[in-house]
Amino acid sequence: MRKLKSTLSHLTSDHSWHEGLKWVEKIAAKILSIGLVIVIFMALFDLSRVLLQDIILLRVTVLGKSLFNLFGLFLNVLIALELLENIGGYLQKNVIQVELVIITAMIAIARKIIILDFEKISSEELIALALSMLTLGASYWVVRKSGPNGSDS
Repeated sequence: MRKLKSTLSHLTSDHSWHEGLKWVEKIAAKILSIGLVIVIFMALFDLSRVLLQDIILLRVTVLGKSLFNLFGLFLNVLIALELLENIGGYLQKNVIQVELVIITAMIAIARKIIILDFEKISSEELIALALSMLTLGASYWVVRKSGPNGSDS
């Protein structure tokens, strides 16, 4: 009975509890990375399929809708790679890299702007995208300046 009480006391201690939570976080991050790898391969497959169809059918036109759709697919893969790098950095350093999160968000907004149909978007939505990009740019600058050396490295 004393052994059981001692074991329970050890398992419910703050240190053991914290270690258990860290273990759960690591497992969750690994599961997320596996899922993201699957998504990346699916996105690459989709990009390759569309790219080959457009090249074979000669549908890629300069500044045409097809070209912007291709850019959107490329940026989807890039966003997924950035997210995978985020998860990898978390697994390695056990820290969320704020700079990388901001860059990923900027790429996502840039993707939205690139594939945007200007005939179907309201001016309020366009202003919101511009303000989002401006805010993220300012956040990125602050994070870069407040880094270890306080300068762009």
